[in-house]
This record gives sequence, C-alpha cells and structure tokens, in this order.
Amino acid sequence: MAGTVTVPGANVPSTPLLKDELDIVIPTIRNLDFLEMWRPFFQPYHLIIVQDGDPTKTIKVPEGFDYELYNRNDINRILGPKASCISFKDSACRCFGYMVSKKKYIYTIDDDCFVAKDPSGKDINALEQHIKNLLSPSTPFFFNTLYDPYREGADFVRGYPFSLREGAHTAVSHGLWLNIPDYDAPTQLVKPKERNERYVDAVMTIPNGTLFPMCGMNLAFDRDLIGPAMYFGLMGDGQPIGRYDDMWAGWCVKVICDHLSLGVKTGLPYIWHSKASNPFVNLKKEYKGIFWQEDIIPFFQNVTIPKECDTVQKCYIYLSGQVKEKLGKIDPYFVKLADSLVFTSPSK
Repeated sequence: MAGTVTVPGANVPSTPLLKDELDIVIPTIRNLDFLEMWRPFFQPYHLIIVQDGDPTKTIKVPEGFDYELYNRNDINRILGPKASCISFKDSACRCFGYMVSKKKYIYTIDDDCFVAKDPSGKDINALEQHIKNLLSPSTPFFFNTLYDPYREGADFVRGYPFSLREGAHTAVSHGLWLNIPDYDAPTQLVKPKERNERYVDAVMTIPNGTLFPMCGMNLAFDRDLIGPAMYFGLMGDGQPIGRYDDMWAGWCVKVICDHLSLGVKTGLPYIWHSKASNPFVNLKKEYKGIFWQEDIIPFFQNVTIPKECDTVQKCYIYLSGQVKEKLGKIDPYFVKLADSLVFTSPSK
C-alpha cells in the first residue's frame, strides 16, 4: 500500500541542490540496502519507490529516508483500466513514479548501482553532477570539440558560432557506468568477463538529428520540458519483448527534443554497476527486439514531426499515430504500444 515515511537524518548537506524540486525514482523487487551507500547524497531528497512483482512482499527501506512506496495493487487502484500500460515484472514500471511525481526534476537509478569513485579515489556524487548537467545549457546544433563549454575550465573553441553560444535548454542528462557495461545479450555472451574501467571526464551534447541508446539505470530529466515523452515502453510480463523500454523512451525523447530544440547530454556522472544480468535470460527477452530494431531505428531517423506540434504532448500524440501506422505493420504489439503512449502522456 502506498505510504509516506519520514525519519529525521543526520550528516547530510545543509543546502542540497534542488532539494524541493527533485524526486528520486527507484524500481525494485528487493530490500533497498543499497541506499546506505547513497545516504550522504540521497537522504535530503524525496524517494518514489515502485515495487515490481509480488505486491504482498514487504520491501525494507533503510531508516532516515523520506519516501513513498507503490506496489502493483496501488498502480491498479490509482490508474484503473489504464494500469495495463505500466509494465509488470520489468524495470519499466519506474515510469509510474514519473507519473505520480509533482516535482520538476526526476533522477532514476537501479538498485544494483552503487557509488563509483573518480580516478582520485573520491566518491562521485552522481545526483549533483546530473543536476549541474540539467541546469546548464546544451549545444545540440554545433559540436564543441572541448565537449561541454559550460563546465569549469572549458569554453567554446575558435570557430564556434557566437549566435549559438547561448545554447539550448537541457531536457535529459544521461549518465554512464563503471564495472558492468550496459551490453545486449549477444555481446554479453561474447565478452562475459569484460568490465568498463575507463573513466572519461567529459559531458557532451548528443547532436541534433542523432539517436542514441538511452539506459535508464542512471538518468535524470526535466519533467516540465520532456516529462510526457519519458514513457518506458510496454515490456515484461505478457509482452513479446523486454529490455528495450528505456531505449524506446530514448528514441521518442530524442526525436521530440530535436523538434523542440531541446538538448540531451551524455557522459558524467558515473555509477558503479555491480551486477551482470543473465545473458541467456536477456537473450530470450531481447531476441525479437534485435530484429525489430532494424526497422524501429530507421523509423525514428526518418519520422518528421509537423511544425504545428509545438508541445511535447502534441509531438508524442503525433508520434503515437506514426508508430501505429508504420510499425504496426511489423507486429500487432506496436499497435498496443502506440495506444499505451497516448494513455500515459500526462499534462507534464
């Protein structure tokens, strides 16, 4: 049952950035012991925990955190007939947290992600870096070879147009991972022992017109700018595909951001991804997607949103119609997915 628990905490920053403007959304099926490591960074913020799987199971949250916890029974009660649009037995259930949040900003993280260290050995405050990314402009229309020109110690290089130096509003901050990389099942099977040990101290804007594979395990976004499009596609129990939920959201978001002249950043911050999922289980979830993406990606590369679509909602509804018309020919699943896009698009 949904509930709010607030326990006073100690040893937390006195003036955390965006304390009253940001929610942390966590999908889970287990006790949230991992929050102990994140306590110095997360404790000042409000958490929205979306419990997947068996709603009768009790999820334990460490003391000292301000949180709401929703399980499947709560989702069914709150959304009624539309609850079927929220994935079951899949981390895509996190987008329910985006829907119930009333804050301007969202940070979402998986429960197998821990605090990483930078090359000097210092703990990385991933949330703080995401906030800095979101609060500074992006440069989607012209690539700066020193990457993010708004970071301390950087600037626009010679030849960068002065007319573009104000940048664009940043809608999405996409963080990366040390240790276990976010590979698909075939790559996991070929490289079972590969680990990402490279720390690249860079934040860059993904250029306008370029798609990317968005990962939801270390992600922040501005709900006011792009919230209605941040729907993690219908996956998991009863669906023919899995592990494409965040990438589907990323393709929708990027096309809409390009149309509305908004920015998407990737790079810092890093988290420590601790657990490799089973590649054989992943292959079963992914195999249709591996084939389908050869049609899905060209669809997003070629879709043109009309000029009269001047809000995220209008863009998303238009995109839903195109998904049904163009991708529905591939499999009836895309017709169902297109309907879910419209049902889950809130006012913000």
